[in-house]
Parts: sequence; C-alpha cells; structure tokens
Amino acid sequence: MTSEPTDPTGSTHPAEPGTAPDAPAVPSTPSPVLSLEDVSWSVGGAVIVDHVTMDVREGEFVALIGPNGAGKTSLFNLVSGLTKPTGGTIRLSGTDITRHAPHRRARLGMGRTFQTSSVFADLTVGANVGLAVQARDGGSHRFWRRAAPEGGPETRDVLDLVRLSHRVEAPAGELSHGDKRKLELALLLARGPRLILLDEPMAGVSAGEVGELTAVIRDVHREGGRSVLMVEHHMEVLLDMADRLAVLHHGALLAHTDPDSAMSDPRVQAAYLGDAA
Repeated sequence: MTSEPTDPTGSTHPAEPGTAPDAPAVPSTPSPVLSLEDVSWSVGGAVIVDHVTMDVREGEFVALIGPNGAGKTSLFNLVSGLTKPTGGTIRLSGTDITRHAPHRRARLGMGRTFQTSSVFADLTVGANVGLAVQARDGGSHRFWRRAAPEGGPETRDVLDLVRLSHRVEAPAGELSHGDKRKLELALLLARGPRLILLDEPMAGVSAGEVGELTAVIRDVHREGGRSVLMVEHHMEVLLDMADRLAVLHHGALLAHTDPDSAMSDPRVQAAYLGDAA
C-alpha cells in the first residue's frame, strides 16, 4: 500500500492546484506602552539627554543603566513630566504626552517612585494604600483622617502582592527602609498603572532586604502584565530581571537590547565598565 503524499506542514491532504502551502505564523511584537522619539534636553547649551529613541513594550521589563552622570535620572524626569524636553516626542500607549504635566500622565496609566521614600509616616500601612485607592476613584487627600487603618479588600490585595499584609495596621513611620519601598510600590499599584517607573528602588535598602524587594518587584511586573522601566545600580538585580537594557553614556543611547548582547557590546564595556577600570 502506498501512502498519500504529504505537504510541508505534515498534512496528508495535497494542496489545491495553483495554491501555495500556508506560511508559518510570524510571532507579533508587543506594541510599545512607552516610546521616545529623538528626545533631547539641553540646559544653557549643555546637552544632558542627546536624541534618545527607545521604547518599552507591553509587559516588558527594561532597565536603564549607565555610569554616574550618564543622564539616567534626567531621562526619567523627562518621561514622568517633571522636565519638558527641548526636542523630540514622548508617547504613552500611542498618545503624545510630551507636554503633559505629571498628573495627566498618571491618569493615562504612568506611575513613578523616587530615590527617596515618600509615605504618610503617621498613618497606618493600610490607610496609606486606602488613600491611594480613594484618590484614584476621585476622592481627596484632605479627608485622610477618615481612612480606615486596615483599608478595604482592594487594599489588602495590593498589600498581599508586595508582602506587607502582615503590617497593615502598623504606622508607616515604623517600617524599615525596605518595607517603605514596598509600601511605595503598593501606593502605585493602587492607582492601576500600566507603566511603572522605578528610580533606584534599592537605594538605602540594607543588604538583607535587597533579595525580598527584588522578588516583590518581579511579582509586581508579572502580575497583570505591567511594564516596568527601572534605574538601579545593583547590576546583579537588573541582569536577572530585565528583558532589555537601555545603556546611556553622556546622555546618548549606546545600546537597547537584551542583557547578554548589551553587556558584550564593546561600546558598553568601554563606557560603562571601562570608566571604573
């Protein structure tokens, strides 16, 4: 007995005369949540950020690295709206936000932490998060005294994610620095951002707390497919979590690729690692 001819896809049914076999599906690239096009910032003739073009895709973790003075925080300030660029375009989910104030960017789904902790020290952990939920839903911080110490169900869900549910009734001022960083993440998550900007979250955190804070950031990224853009000097943390590295030097983008490719790039080695040699 002879077997039927097979087509290239493995089917036993021959293709119709005059038709070509189906082409293999090409994986689609996730659309960018954040895109920067030729973004620059100059002060008094000095170029701080030099024509940067890059993006952060849906659900992606991008780490922004570079030597001291490379322009990382300056670029973060441009993205978050604290500073307006002197050239170029910034888009959030396709919307041009180049001239938007920070609060307008927040309403469109952007959230940012800073290098220094900022929480209501006299309120409980739960009340801090409850206020963030209230602000997102149109409430006012002027009514903070009414916030319940333990918060509501949504507050507890957020605190579970950042591993602080056991401290829900503790005053925020009594938390360790690492736990305050977790609380700041909880405040961001309560507002429902699609893109989270983390500016050196490990700054000032004890060595014993870095591991758990790293795990929390990883969970925050994976939960709900959030996109993350993070600046951090702990390279071992970034290389373990990042999908891509964006490497700045003297305000210009040297590389924007996967960690292995970026760290083996001679330009990156010369600029980032060579400066310390």
